[in-house]
Amino acid sequence: MNSNQFNQVFFFGSNVFFSFFKNKPTKITQLNEFQLKNQKNQIKKIYPSQPLIFLFENGKAIEYLTEENDLNQNIEKIQIEENIQKVAFGYRKQAILTIEGNVFVKGMNINPENPKEFINISSLIKNKKDRIIQDIASGYGTIYLLTSNQNAYGIGSNTSGQLGAKALNKTKKPILMMKNVSKIFSGNSSNHVFLLNSNQELFGCGNNLYSQLGLGESRKERKIQKLTKIQNIPKGKIIDIQCGDYHSIMLIENENENQNPKRKLYSCGYYEFVGIENDQKSNEFTEIKSSLFENDDNILEISVGNSHTLILTGNGKLIGFGNNDDGQLGTGDTERQLIPIQIELPELLFDISYYHISCGNYNSFLYYSPPSFSNLEEDLIKLFERKEFCDISFKTENGEIIKAHKLILKYRLNQNENEFEKLQEIISKKSIKESNQIFEMIYLNRIINPKLYSEIKEIINSNEKIEETMKRIYLNENENENEKDFIIERKEKQYKFPKLILIMRSELYRGMFLSVTEDKSNKVTDYSELSNKSFQILEYWIYSNQIKDEIQITQKIINELKTGIDYFQLNQTNPNLFDLLFNKFNNQN
Repeated sequence: MNSNQFNQVFFFGSNVFFSFFKNKPTKITQLNEFQLKNQKNQIKKIYPSQPLIFLFENGKAIEYLTEENDLNQNIEKIQIEENIQKVAFGYRKQAILTIEGNVFVKGMNINPENPKEFINISSLIKNKKDRIIQDIASGYGTIYLLTSNQNAYGIGSNTSGQLGAKALNKTKKPILMMKNVSKIFSGNSSNHVFLLNSNQELFGCGNNLYSQLGLGESRKERKIQKLTKIQNIPKGKIIDIQCGDYHSIMLIENENENQNPKRKLYSCGYYEFVGIENDQKSNEFTEIKSSLFENDDNILEISVGNSHTLILTGNGKLIGFGNNDDGQLGTGDTERQLIPIQIELPELLFDISYYHISCGNYNSFLYYSPPSFSNLEEDLIKLFERKEFCDISFKTENGEIIKAHKLILKYRLNQNENEFEKLQEIISKKSIKESNQIFEMIYLNRIINPKLYSEIKEIINSNEKIEETMKRIYLNENENENEKDFIIERKEKQYKFPKLILIMRSELYRGMFLSVTEDKSNKVTDYSELSNKSFQILEYWIYSNQIKDEIQITQKIINELKTGIDYFQLNQTNPNLFDLLFNKFNNQN
């Protein structure tokens, strides 16, 4: 298997990327596979905007520029910002959220003087405490920001009231829309938006011409210019809401089913695009019923374009409905589908749970993107091979013994002790080689063999990051005290820190603990030169990879921590602590 196969991508729909998909018709009605040439980095996300954007695991992105009216134009590939966490796009605009919490935007309605230049709009927020951004979303002409303080801001067009404000056509600076927000839901072609608060109450505003806000029969105003509470929301946890131009799709998880939580779909809006029978109401969120995702199947992911919807299920089904005029449903024709229909899948190299869907306005992508893993995890594997960390034994079919790491298995198996027994049953039927493959796959989140993975996919929790796991294990459990074996001393007081956490945060500690010649006994490091506040910042960051919001950063603190950062090589990690300090210092001042 060559490296390009790890970026398996399928495209279907309106071929506005004709320079990229050469010798292809303007309408590609079936899933068409292509390869990203000379690209070894793993795809994290595909954004089918114009230009087409690929975001990679290493935080870099590539955009492919096209000109709609020039069929002979050669594709132009441009590298954009690094350290990217997420991209949002709409009509003639792009927004980039960096790992450090800054948002850079370019676009005609954001920066008309120079629409091709990225500007930092998070720095334009009036309240300095809200300048660290946690998430972004976009509408057709609007960008939405969710701050680390759980406040929602909007910038750009307000022609349909999608900023939740009256008498305002557009804004060049972010305006506060709502406080205490946990999630923002919109769509790159929509002029409406939903905000979910921490109490699971849903609010919406913007274009309601086709009842796409789900406000019911009594609310049919074309524009809802004030955030309005959405009534009659189905019971359960809102996992996702995706907005098209004419409709909205909601994914709900039923929390009452303790064993296997069931996900259901609901929709509202224009009758041809909502996936329900014509005689059913579509002016409020109504369940989409289909045998294609009933019974034991469960919905993994949804994606919505301008007027079509795709669904990916755990049983390996790709399902679609809505507009298909350009072949964006991949059914082999251009017939519109009023109710969900299963789409024939080509041969996939990996398990379906590691594929994702991204809908553009009139086209779609299906692509392979496994959970990310870093060089840090590969370094940790070296640590796991040491006997003192291999504390669980598994017996293969030939009676051979394999030792595995307790902490990582608990992390991968979702803290469930019963899953150890299931894993032991699987290993007991495997050879030593197959067993080693399974454990390597569990440790690294890599797909080694799709057939092997299918046997244990139910017991691997592969959606969490190792930093979050270690923080949970070490902060919330007391059974691993023997692993907290490194002592940091300051002003005659000693603090125990877990080796694994320090390995992740420091090149110095990583080299110390992974060295085959280094003494592995308890060591003492003197941090007496740091003030109490500086040490609090360092301690909190070591565990959480963040800086406490309430701490005021001063030049003295920066100077103190710079010495510690340089000495312990903390600046080699990502996100960079020194960058976070300066970012917070500048925002506070």
